[in-house]
Amino acid sequence: MLKLILFCLLLVTCWPLAIAALILYPLIWIVLLPFRLVGIVVGGAFDFIAALFALPGRVLRSV
Repeated sequence: MLKLILFCLLLVTCWPLAIAALILYPLIWIVLLPFRLVGIVVGGAFDFIAALFALPGRVLRSV
């Protein structure tokens, strides 16, 4: 809701910038999508490595 109010405020004060933002936002989102996917993969790999290092301690703790 806040984003909509801010967009309407921008539309009233500077409509060419608001229209440009409306057109460019999906394009920027598509360009940045691969970086988000790489971030998810790298985060998953780090979580996997952390789980591997924690596995012996968890096994010994449960025995």
